[in-house]
Amino acid sequence: MLRLSGAVLWFASFAVLGIAASNAAPPENADPALHGWFESLKQPGSGVSCCSIADCRPVEYRLVADGYEAFIDANWVRIPDDKVLHGTSNPVARGIACRSPISGTILCFIPASET
Repeated sequence: MLRLSGAVLWFASFAVLGIAASNAAPPENADPALHGWFESLKQPGSGVSCCSIADCRPVEYRLVADGYEAFIDANWVRIPDDKVLHGTSNPVARGIACRSPISGTILCFIPASET
């Protein structure tokens, strides 16, 4: 059985998170003026930050019979209903999908302004 010290486990965890974070970067041509808007977005129901400009991307999306789907990584992906931020003003005027840079899990989705 392999046993690792706490310091080794801490360092390994930190290294993995650092690598994942280094892959998250703002999209090309990102508008720095929108940084605050992205940072203000909170996951529905929990109030936990759902995104930053580093892990949110404009996406093509469509409304289907059972909710939204977004075109992500060359596939149509179902957006869980509990991740949709309804009534949120969207200055990008395109759908925005925010995903975990580690797992790819959708943290929140903002459709183009609904008003």
